[in-house]
Amino acid sequence: MKPTDILREEHRVIERVLAALETAAIRLRAGEPVDSAIFIQAAEFIKGFADGCHHKKEEGVLFPAMQAAGIPREGGPIGVMLTEHQEGRQLTIAMRAAAEELAAGDAGAGEQIVDNALQYVALLRQHIAKEDNILFPMAEQVIAGPSQIGVSEAFERIEHEETGQGVHDRFLALAESIEREVAG
Repeated sequence: MKPTDILREEHRVIERVLAALETAAIRLRAGEPVDSAIFIQAAEFIKGFADGCHHKKEEGVLFPAMQAAGIPREGGPIGVMLTEHQEGRQLTIAMRAAAEELAAGDAGAGEQIVDNALQYVALLRQHIAKEDNILFPMAEQVIAGPSQIGVSEAFERIEHEETGQGVHDRFLALAESIEREVAG
């Protein structure tokens, strides 16, 4: 399996959580009762899986391999992706903080949760589309042969050594739990 295929598979998992997060935010905005824990769990998934596992592979392995193959970091798609990763981190932190405020009894925090959650969903959907349709095909063209094998091996190391044994599976289970909770 190509390294970009691994990242695309992870995108599909992230998209499932995005759909559940969007549904929960829309319900909260409509005044329906939504447990703040859903947003805290979504933030945990985003931090641990989307950022911890997935972005670690992109930022620590794929992007440097693309740079080594001649794709510039600044003024090109890699720089845009890095900026969007940082924007996503900021939105996630703000969403989680508001969800914790709601859980502590601050009813006014709901709108902050909704705003940050929906901004995150919109950002990530277009971000994933750019990676799947522009960045990853570019990577597939410039990273070939032994370099591609090296990227795959580095992904494997991140998966098992750096993020810890079983962490990936724990986040897949969390994604399923979030989906079930929102589906009711």
